[in-house]
Amino acid sequence: MKIFSQNVRVETRSIPSKDDKLGRTIYEQIAYAHLGGKFPMEMKMTLEKDQEPYAAGTYTPHSSSYMVNNFGGLELKRFGMIIEPLEDKPIDIGLKKTMA
Repeated sequence: MKIFSQNVRVETRSIPSKDDKLGRTIYEQIAYAHLGGKFPMEMKMTLEKDQEPYAAGTYTPHSSSYMVNNFGGLELKRFGMIIEPLEDKPIDIGLKKTMA
């Protein structure tokens, strides 16, 4: 996923109280997910209160952001997703270096 410089900000929206449910404030940041199509899809990432927005860059979900659903399938958590920069992460494909 990618965050552009114009999206390095927290967007706040309030949900008013209704019936016996308390109102709440939601903090979000816009990012773009590459899902294999021609264009990335805009998405909203939920942030915690007072959390700084993520910097511009390319990210991947942190391993703690995944869960196994009731059917044994892998999926992203609906709330509490954490992302980490992609550029600085070396890719380990399990090959061992050998000395000649």
